[in-house]
Amino acid sequence: MASSFDFAAARLTMVEGQVRTADVTDTAIVDAMRRVEREALCPPDKAAMAYADMEIPYAEGRWMMRPRDIAKLLQAIQPRAGERALCIAAPYAAAVLEAMGLSVERLEGEDLTAVPDNGFDVVVSEGAAAKAPQAWVDALADGGRLGVVERRGPVGKARLYLNSEGSISSREVFDSAAPLLPEFAPRPSFAF
Repeated sequence: MASSFDFAAARLTMVEGQVRTADVTDTAIVDAMRRVEREALCPPDKAAMAYADMEIPYAEGRWMMRPRDIAKLLQAIQPRAGERALCIAAPYAAAVLEAMGLSVERLEGEDLTAVPDNGFDVVVSEGAAAKAPQAWVDALADGGRLGVVERRGPVGKARLYLNSEGSISSREVFDSAAPLLPEFAPRPSFAF
């Protein structure tokens, strides 16, 4: 029996109610989010939740970010058509960036620091890390931007890294509670 759920209407509601109301004004991002079928990236039993204001688990220890958060993170990165992107545990971000005209490589699986090579204009992860792994920062081309949520407690900070002629700078862009990637969770420290 076919589902009567209207994914196209839910997608439009997500963009208008979650993304645009969060000051995401980059029309290329908004237009791509209107086109990308987020439900197709979800496990079948989670497809109906694809456009909810929540993180969606898609594999063991892997989550798609809330639509608002990934839109804000992409807007901070300022991706442009023709650029080269690396998406780490980020299936939805990868699909949005492809829809925007970027050349996208995906990194999933066992070792999320096994970056295929360097020279990426854009690097993004939908999973949080206690601190951005150095391999992700090192993957940036000159002028490259990395967007990641760094989180050590209940709420983290989305952080934008920029490579400017080999000098790396970073700044916080917004609060996010994106789930931690298990391999990049904070290490417990001993305290009295």
